[in-house]
Amino acid sequence: MKVATCALLLVLTAAAPALAGPVSQTFPVPLEKAWTTTEKVLVHLGWEIDKADRSIGWITTDSRRLGGEDYGVYAKGLRHRLRIHLKADGGNRTTITVERSVFKRERILWIDNDEPVKTDDQTVEKNLLSAIGGSF
Repeated sequence: MKVATCALLLVLTAAAPALAGPVSQTFPVPLEKAWTTTEKVLVHLGWEIDKADRSIGWITTDSRRLGGEDYGVYAKGLRHRLRIHLKADGGNRTTITVERSVFKRERILWIDNDEPVKTDDQTVEKNLLSAIGGSF
């Protein structure tokens, strides 16, 4: 019985999707250069910056639509937004971490109802880091 239970737990653990965490990369540039380059790359890729605070090293983008409809007062669909954290890693190195949140949004008369969606796709985060790295 114990063997069967252990085997079942092993199968369930292997079948469960892995939850994707943030994606990080360290670049050989000072923090100031990494910050300005990251902002420029975000704008170039069509991401609008919602909030940015250099003192704590966070940039948050506005959400973008992945699919669905948007009629102004009514919207229903899938959206995502990025949170980028920049941290000095020694004298001339900066670690950039990108975290993407995906959520379902339904808007009725300008009231948004967002529901988080789990995903393990990290293509957007990796492409952003690649674009930032190619801009130095």
